[in-house]
Order: sequence, then C-alpha cells, then structure tokens
Amino acid sequence: MEIALSIILILVSLVMILLVLLHKGKGGGLSDLFGGGVSSTLGSSSVVERNLDRITIFFGVLWFVVIVVLGWLLSH
Repeated sequence: MEIALSIILILVSLVMILLVLLHKGKGGGLSDLFGGGVSSTLGSSSVVERNLDRITIFFGVLWFVVIVVLGWLLSH
C-alpha cells in the first residue's frame, strides 16, 4: 500500500508542477511560451483560468490527502 501511495504522490507532484507552470502570470510563464498562452488558444480566458484553478485545487487537495495517509500508514 505504501508503494502505491508513493507512486501516486510522485505522479500528483509532477502534475502539480505542470499545473502551476501553466497558470498565466503565476508560474514560470510556460503558458506564454506557446504564443500567448493556453487561454488565448482555448477560448474565453476567464473560463479556462477558472477551470485550471479548479483542477489545480483538486490536485492540491489530493496531494495533501496522499501525504497525510502515507504519513499515517508509515507511522503505524
């Protein structure tokens, strides 16, 4: 179980890094690298930014839960 959670934690961490870099003006500017950002190519910027925020929050909560469960399993 600990190995599976460790793998999930690594994957979620990599996704979190990617999501933070995709945020326009908040991350490393990866969205501007591809000609004006993700929001300009996918439609309305406010909708895409809101969805990106929701996905980032979901993965952040998932990351936190996996850390807590993994810590609890390793301590028992």
